[in-house]
Amino acid sequence: MTDPIADFLTRIRNGIIAGHKVVEIPASNLKKDITKILYDKGYILSYKYVDDNRQGIIKIALKYDPDSKVPAIKSLERISKPGLRQYASVDNLPRVLNGLGVAILSTSQGVMTDKEARNLKIGGEVLCYVY
Repeated sequence: MTDPIADFLTRIRNGIIAGHKVVEIPASNLKKDITKILYDKGYILSYKYVDDNRQGIIKIALKYDPDSKVPAIKSLERISKPGLRQYASVDNLPRVLNGLGVAILSTSQGVMTDKEARNLKIGGEVLCYVY
C-alpha cells in the first residue's frame, strides 16, 4: 500500500456511503492521531483500538443524525499525496469552508488541526480536509 492515509479516508467514506455503523481500519500511530482529532471535533461517535498481536485495528463508530440519518462527515478529501506533498506555512494555513471544516496537519509538534497550528504559529504538511 503506497498511501495508508488515503486508504483510511476511503474506508470511512465507503462506510458512510454504505450506511455502516462501525468501520475497521488497520492501525498506525498517524491513523490513531487522525482518529482522535475526528473524535474531538465531533465527526465520529467513538473509536476503539484493538490489539491483535500484529498491527492492530482501529474500530470507528460513525456518527449519523438520529432523525434524518444524515452522516456527520459530508466530505473527506486527501490533500498531500505521496507523489506531491503539500506544505503550508503559518501565513498560508488553509481554512476549510471558512472555518466550519477542519484541515488536519502533520507538524513538527505532532498531528493537529489548522486552528491549533495557527495558535502555536507553526506550519506543516496538510494531510486532509474534513467537513
